[in-house]
Amino acid sequence: MHAGSAVAAAATFMWLGMVLAISFLEAPLKFRAPGVTLQVGLGIGRLVFRALNACEAVLAVVVIAGLLVGRTAAAAVVAAAVAVAMLAVQLVFVRPALTRRSDRVLAGADGPRSRAHLVYVGAEVVKVAALIVTGVLLFTAAA
Repeated sequence: MHAGSAVAAAATFMWLGMVLAISFLEAPLKFRAPGVTLQVGLGIGRLVFRALNACEAVLAVVVIAGLLVGRTAAAAVVAAAVAVAMLAVQLVFVRPALTRRSDRVLAGADGPRSRAHLVYVGAEVVKVAALIVTGVLLFTAAA
């Protein structure tokens, strides 16, 4: 395996693990903990997802750099591009809407649930699939 491809594969699986652990494990479970109100859960979630998204951005850069210097199959590049695009959609379009909604809830407002949350989760599912495909293609191309 070329060093660039190895770095891209490692960063891909690290990114995948972080998304699975935070988005699909921590996020839903925190609201089940005793004494965690909606406001406390939202406050924690904002901090955690801000940190996650910063780490994801760094890992996306590492994956892209690894793909650029490695000998990589076009399919792996396309899959990685899908993951990066989903992250961009989340950061540029969905997170601002979620932040506005959580600002209102934290200020005590009530109202309908945000559809932006469903869009974020949908993008997470697509991103997870793209990261799995990217990582598997990087490993199988080296075999």
